[in-house]
Amino acid sequence: MNANKRVFQFIFFSLLLYLVFSYINIAYRKKWEPFDRINLISDVIVKPRENDALHQNRYTSGSKKVKQNNDEKKNDSLTMHSNASIDEAFMTASDSSKEKVIVSAEALPLNLNQSDIISFNIDSESVALSRFIKKLIALKNGKKTKVRIAYLGDSMIEGDLLSQTLRSLLQQAYGGSGVGFVPIASQVAQFRRTAIASSSANWRDFNFKNTKKQDLFISGHVFFSSGNDWVKIKDNTSKDTSIVLGKYLLHGPATDSASVVVNKKTMMLERTALFNRTLVAHNKDKSIVVSSADRKLPLFGLSFESDQGVIVDNFSFRGISGLELGKINADLLKEINEQNPYDLIIFQYGVNVLYKPDDTNFTWYKRAAIPVVKKIKTCFSKADVLIVGTGDRAFRYPEGYQSAVGIEALIKEQAALAKQTDCAFFSLYAAMGGKNSMVNWATQNPSLANKDYVHPNALGAKLLAKHLFEAINKQVKKSENTNLNGTD
Repeated sequence: MNANKRVFQFIFFSLLLYLVFSYINIAYRKKWEPFDRINLISDVIVKPRENDALHQNRYTSGSKKVKQNNDEKKNDSLTMHSNASIDEAFMTASDSSKEKVIVSAEALPLNLNQSDIISFNIDSESVALSRFIKKLIALKNGKKTKVRIAYLGDSMIEGDLLSQTLRSLLQQAYGGSGVGFVPIASQVAQFRRTAIASSSANWRDFNFKNTKKQDLFISGHVFFSSGNDWVKIKDNTSKDTSIVLGKYLLHGPATDSASVVVNKKTMMLERTALFNRTLVAHNKDKSIVVSSADRKLPLFGLSFESDQGVIVDNFSFRGISGLELGKINADLLKEINEQNPYDLIIFQYGVNVLYKPDDTNFTWYKRAAIPVVKKIKTCFSKADVLIVGTGDRAFRYPEGYQSAVGIEALIKEQAALAKQTDCAFFSLYAAMGGKNSMVNWATQNPSLANKDYVHPNALGAKLLAKHLFEAINKQVKKSENTNLNGTD
């Protein structure tokens, strides 16, 4: 009994000390990183750092849209100073600020409407993504053409999140069918709902993380058979059985005797370019099975697409910053542009750049990303490029979970990246509602984000895609109203 009593007393007083130190850590703002992470009461005490222009821009329960106090401010710091330097458009915080936030909220592209695409063109009346917008208008006016979008990103778009809703909305508005690109194998195949995929276990996957020698596809992967491998994919974007889809095998150079088996029928592959797009089926079937025994044949994936309309390809790769795209062979990218041309390339990264809670300097990322974006623009010379600024993410500080102190500084550099490379810019942070929106999204009911305070869930991703779709439609209407579409 005495032994049990001593154990109880030890546990009681240890818990009491733990509680006292947790209180002192918060009440007196004593900062010690190892303890900050295990503070007992940090999850139940949340105090916003500073009032800012965006503190009302949050989603309330029931997934209602945030209040937009600045929606009617037509001349925000970016649109008004689009021809000025980024440093002029983004003012630094005052020295009296209690927190080391490099950029003030009033100067960031966060007081924009949630559905705004910014062009840094000197002409404030110009249409952002003008070439892409003209092609959408041509589809809208009945032209039989194909408009292709490459959505490049990290785990924020994994499993076709965000891009699946954007695809669906664009295809409903402008025509088109099909899920687009699906890789040979994927670690999130079971999670994805727009394509039901299964494959044999022995595919050799060379990718950004494990090779510097192979010619990787824009997805960051290339697959080789180990001797007798297969993949089965079903397009699950529509239940309409009357839709005819082309199924294209995307592959590298074929040898003289290269072949694949498509739905139990052998098909010879004769094309030898770094990138090849071979039609393997064109029918109403939703599913296809492809097998390969050729150990030297590079395979990238399959594409399911209609003969006209909008096609959106999801290229997600977990854990990267986007800089890895610079490793891809430029000749391969140019060959993709010849055979599989894109009209819009969306560049959405950042969550893996901001991985430390106290980081506030991201100029290194902008400098490293500029040549990557320029390479993409050079290789895909007919495509417009949209830089998507990162969404909100939160860390646990002494006060509880809050937006990363450096989130606005990172978005500043992403906007500067867009300006310096002549790209358009869209802010997921603004679309989410601004500062501390991730905390609100994760804790509201129904939730819009996961409790990792990094990733929007399916409902949140759907909402963000709607904002991006609305932003694109604004540019379409602007082009129509200013007669910039012309003839194509």
